[in-house]
Amino acid sequence: MIQTNAIEKWPMYVAGEACLTGRTLEILDPGSERVLATVPMATRQDALRAVAMAEDGAKTARRLPTHERMRILQAAAERLCSQAEEASILIAQESSKTIREARKEVHRCVDTLRLSAEEARRIGGETIRFDQMPGNGSRRGYWERGPVGMITAITPFNDPLNLVAHKLGPAIATGNAVILKPSNETPLSALYLAQILFEVGLPGGMLSVITGQADEIGDILVADPRIRMISFTGGLKTGTYIAHQAGLKKLAMELGSNSPSIILADADLEQAVDATVSGGFWAAGQNCLGVQRVFIEAVVYESVKDRIVARTGGIRVGDKLDKNTDMGPLINRREAQRIEEWVDQAKRAGAEVLTGGHRDGTFYAPTVLDRVPDDALVLQEEIFGPVISLIPIRSLAEAIRMANRVDYGLQAGVFTQNIKKAFEAIEALDVGGVMINDTSDYRIDAMPFGGVKGSGLGREGVPFTAEAMTEPKVVCFNL
Repeated sequence: MIQTNAIEKWPMYVAGEACLTGRTLEILDPGSERVLATVPMATRQDALRAVAMAEDGAKTARRLPTHERMRILQAAAERLCSQAEEASILIAQESSKTIREARKEVHRCVDTLRLSAEEARRIGGETIRFDQMPGNGSRRGYWERGPVGMITAITPFNDPLNLVAHKLGPAIATGNAVILKPSNETPLSALYLAQILFEVGLPGGMLSVITGQADEIGDILVADPRIRMISFTGGLKTGTYIAHQAGLKKLAMELGSNSPSIILADADLEQAVDATVSGGFWAAGQNCLGVQRVFIEAVVYESVKDRIVARTGGIRVGDKLDKNTDMGPLINRREAQRIEEWVDQAKRAGAEVLTGGHRDGTFYAPTVLDRVPDDALVLQEEIFGPVISLIPIRSLAEAIRMANRVDYGLQAGVFTQNIKKAFEAIEALDVGGVMINDTSDYRIDAMPFGGVKGSGLGREGVPFTAEAMTEPKVVCFNL
């Protein structure tokens, strides 16, 4: 196993072959900003070679028996489980996550791989009653699902292990070859998982992990007509560009959000406050599901506001590897500065900072805003940082109207004890998921996960990703 306690040259993988190149990218610890390792900076030729070799890999993948796909995924899950602490430390070092957050991600990744193994046996089909149409009594047949073939998967920095597994696991389960392009901020976790997969017997041709600059290799991995599907998790701007470049192929895109939570006066307010603070500041707010806008019914606004501010002020920010730390840094200094600029813009426009609102290097303090103008970026766009905005509302209808007016719709949270109001929100909120008495931050890896409008196309979640990575084929016998 590759050691992670020193600066090393980590290889990328082209069809299972470990490769180094003449140029490298430095991978930094976001907290200390020290160099952890280097990874290769792939060239256009490397990308073209990965695509060419994936053609044979797709043939290998299609022929791989279901029981062997299951064995590989189960074995990878068991290997990762046995190395959970090593993997957790790696995540905490290269990403923004604290060691407690990293440990949770590793165990979720284990579950994702196990779910993928189970899904391999479920991909099937159905018989077709051709004689439902006159003149077809001699015909018998069925339809079945088969792999799309070659998939490009592109993953972000914020869940560097589990989001990789959400693409690789279903792709392997359904018999596809994958070329993975992980985030340049956090590629080590992806390479770590790839190494485990190869060690437990994944045929090399089924997986390439290419590291490097998107402006050099991205168009090849996206636009090549041999690639039949793009699975992308990231920002709306990049997702829109990929959609324009991809051509005629399947697209699955999770593009982020600006998630609302609605707290009504009849809610369990302690539960709502606890969930809101957790959902707003998990992983330093760098979470597509993270709470960003909090709509609070006016009659309890001051009370809830005071509790949220007090709870937020108690968040311990610091060393990611300290088990007592609640929140770490932003992924890099550039992102911390961007968040600082967005909050400062809101302040100049009249917003009040109730707690936080300051930066120290790559760290930005957990921040709660009040009286934010409607047109401020922190209300209109995805901040992807530790900032929540509190907004008083007179009614559920007003909250729904305000929640729906942004160009995102991933998930929403609603806190109420009134079942009629809960169903009113479920019906009217323009999002991919409504969590009652939870925030938008709730998810399990088996559920359909995705959004509407600028939040993406299709659904993730192992069963739904597996289905998207297959195509139906009809078979008919004329007897």
